[in-house]
Amino acid sequence: MKNINNIRQLYLPVQPTVRQSADNVHYREFLPQLELQPFIYCYWQLKTTQPLEEAFQYRVVADGCIDIFFEANTPAYIYVMGFCKKYTQFPLDNDFHYIGIRFLPTMFPQLFKVPAHELSNQFQELAVIHPLTTQFIQEEIQFQRDFERIKDKLDDYFLQLLAKSDFDDDGRLYDAVAIILKNFGVLNIETDLNTGISPRQLRRLFKYYIGDSAKTFSKVVRFQNILRAKPSKQSLKRNKLFYQGYYDQAHFIKEFKNFYGVTPGTAFRR
Repeated sequence: MKNINNIRQLYLPVQPTVRQSADNVHYREFLPQLELQPFIYCYWQLKTTQPLEEAFQYRVVADGCIDIFFEANTPAYIYVMGFCKKYTQFPLDNDFHYIGIRFLPTMFPQLFKVPAHELSNQFQELAVIHPLTTQFIQEEIQFQRDFERIKDKLDDYFLQLLAKSDFDDDGRLYDAVAIILKNFGVLNIETDLNTGISPRQLRRLFKYYIGDSAKTFSKVVRFQNILRAKPSKQSLKRNKLFYQGYYDQAHFIKEFKNFYGVTPGTAFRR
């Protein structure tokens, strides 16, 4: 699985820190066991430390990943969130404890044998997709309070699942993904992804393993690269490198807002 192991070295997807009611809402990410890190980017936790005065609006930005997530206190509902080509806003109650598993690009379809495009731009109940994982979470994870114990149980489960999985280590797909990641999403899809595969086959592989086209994935990677750079409003104005791959500043702002939900000026308010 040499080709598969390269993705984590090239891509570190970012979700913005929580700002609304920040004193009473905590978001944290935890690394899985080392053997799982090429496949699972992180486990994450979003929880209130005390009930809020009003309902909470949680925004998830486009990151190219697929997540399993669930409310630890509600065992009946466990979901999968597919690849999204725009931000998603979740209205939550005023008291919650969410736990998630974020899979690096291509890894959810590899582990669960589910076409990524069937999950794209939506969330579905995990029970429909993988009943065994649903049963494990309901029996072993939900209602747990100690996150270290939750992490250990998740590690054990996914290590067992990984050992049983038969991976399609198609070098042509993973070479194309690597080219996109190494170029931070700034490239010509038609001319720069010559990895020994026809454009039609490449579209099919990206649809199955990523959930959308190579072009859309490149846009998300480009957006994520800007998030990781954490530019200030001033540096956005001065540094034209942030506009690489965009027709002009208006195009950059429009695409950023589509992926984030707010303009760059609002996102980098400093």
